[in-house]
Amino acid sequence: MMTPTTGIDTARVDKFEARRRELADAALQTLSELGYARTSLREIAQNSPFSHGVLHYYFRDKVELITYCVRRYKAVCVRRYDEIVAEATTAEELSAGFAEAIVTTLVADATMHRLWYDLRSQALFEESFRADVLEIDNTLQRMIWRVVSRYAELVGTGPSTPAATTYVMFDGLFQRALLLHLSGAETAADELRTGVRHLLELVAPPDLNR
Repeated sequence: MMTPTTGIDTARVDKFEARRRELADAALQTLSELGYARTSLREIAQNSPFSHGVLHYYFRDKVELITYCVRRYKAVCVRRYDEIVAEATTAEELSAGFAEAIVTTLVADATMHRLWYDLRSQALFEESFRADVLEIDNTLQRMIWRVVSRYAELVGTGPSTPAATTYVMFDGLFQRALLLHLSGAETAADELRTGVRHLLELVAPPDLNR
């Protein structure tokens, strides 16, 4: 049974977390445009409706703010792909849906993905990032593995590469496409779409005897 004090504490926590989400969403644009090195809490405050003091109250430093922002965004990505996996009834449907979703996020959310890769690179130098980056990376790896495992099931086979290797291949494909897209290459999206579908066939080749 919830006591009155417990109810008040829970409401306070919920309100605090809601405020953190609001601040993070307001900061995302500045963070994604400037990247880690050129962004400070003061810089974010200058480009949002909130003061530096308010940001600093809810986030102890920019490391906490940036990892919070990226974690929230990546959680949305994971749910998006999980929906595709759940709804696909054929390998072709899953392949097409997965590839199209990746291309869509490449074009629509390029600056957010750029921030993620910036954060992951910074983790090589700054220990304070590493635990969060590894946790996010593992979440993405599991998401990719769910897609590949379901695709393999639909074609009547099993994945030909382990989860970590599979994730690295898809991630490398996406990172290269992101660089091309940010560089203005008009073929980046089409190359990514084709590459994703081809890679799915490589990591989960169909059972020809089925």
